[in-house]
Amino acid sequence: MRFVAMCSAPAPLDQAAIRVRHTLMLLALLWDADRARVDLAHELRLSRSATGNIVNELLAAGLVQEVGQREDGSVGRRATLLRLKACAAALLAVDLGASHARMDLLDLRCRTLGTRTVAHDITRGPGATYSLLAGLLEQLLLETRIDRSQIALLGIGVPGPVDHDTGCVVQPPNMPGWDSENIAAELGRLVALPVLVDNDANLGALAESRFGAHAGLSDLIYIKVATGIGAGILLGGQLHRGVRGGAGEIGHISINEQGPVGRSGNPGSLESYAAAQVVPALAAQLRATGLQTRLPDPASLQDLLTHAAHDPLARAVWETTGHHVGVAVSTVLNLFNPQAVVIGGRLALAGEVFLDAVRASAVGRTMHINAARAHIALGTLGAEVGVLGAGAMMVDHLLTPRGLPLLYSIARRAGQPVAEATPLAQDAASRAPPAVSAVYTPHPSPPRSHPYSPRRNT
Repeated sequence: MRFVAMCSAPAPLDQAAIRVRHTLMLLALLWDADRARVDLAHELRLSRSATGNIVNELLAAGLVQEVGQREDGSVGRRATLLRLKACAAALLAVDLGASHARMDLLDLRCRTLGTRTVAHDITRGPGATYSLLAGLLEQLLLETRIDRSQIALLGIGVPGPVDHDTGCVVQPPNMPGWDSENIAAELGRLVALPVLVDNDANLGALAESRFGAHAGLSDLIYIKVATGIGAGILLGGQLHRGVRGGAGEIGHISINEQGPVGRSGNPGSLESYAAAQVVPALAAQLRATGLQTRLPDPASLQDLLTHAAHDPLARAVWETTGHHVGVAVSTVLNLFNPQAVVIGGRLALAGEVFLDAVRASAVGRTMHINAARAHIALGTLGAEVGVLGAGAMMVDHLLTPRGLPLLYSIARRAGQPVAEATPLAQDAASRAPPAVSAVYTPHPSPPRSHPYSPRRNT
């Protein structure tokens, strides 16, 4: 899978800007796979000497390393392969949910070097949350023996709308006490790191399009169904955030204008029918109709998830909930005509009974032209989706003209790269991001051009 470095192209480009652009393109190719200098020169359409100069600079900076010679069966001198040095800098990824906080220390390929997950009530407010995260950071530094100076960025996903211009959370229904909180500024001040922040569903879309079963798709909608319900919208390879960053708040769309009032105050919103907090009440209503069940009374959300495939009451709950989500999915399909709709979040753990109901409800309400080629599926990344999305956001930022100097400075700092810790999950090649052209920046930027089209690596 190929990762595309995004860089704006002012006209005319001076020599320094051209050099930066070529450097980013070269790093993007090495994110895709190991390559020889001759391969890089060919793909970048540069002379071997120009390519060699860039490679030498990256070798000196500690961002690239030579990893042996290519075995291609040819006679004569074999080409030396180059590899991106994923341990040249570390990334700190945070997945902040309504009832948990997870922090992972990642390398540049978004492989986990150390992780901590704790229960945490987000309604305790910003101060308590920042203190908790600062403590998790200290634990990870001790565990991994990675120096704080080697961390390039902290990226955090939150379960609420984020103003893309200011980085402030805006009236989040599921985050009382957080309205107008500038997480990037306040958390960054406490941990002494640059901080990037985005809505968790947006990061879910990035993660699934980079690392999930639908990696490489340019038009993908990720819907997170948990305490709240939100959507990350990837169109043409770029996240669609809207004017301020509020696009994708699908949980607050009314699917029945005469229905119950949800947390947003809108009657008949999707969250009032299908969010985690209303599912146990639905189970109680269905039990009262005489449905047989072996579940305790009252049944918890976990009870219903655990027995989704077998217990009659649990199946009825997830069929009903899936139907409601499917109504909203049909709206997404008719509005955006994506290649895939991926459903994640805690409620997706109900599995196939839930997914089948979503599909049946959605397809029956969607125009054929929008439904025929759309794949509706459950997410494949599970609990990893939040930290992988934050990792993708940070990598995107580093592979821009604005982020490249930071990447250089971290790689050169202290004279030693991040220790070669053993990743906790997958191998290096499996975490090389594919081509998705969304780039997060803390401030608005003009549309960006890119030299390659998204494709999947086979």
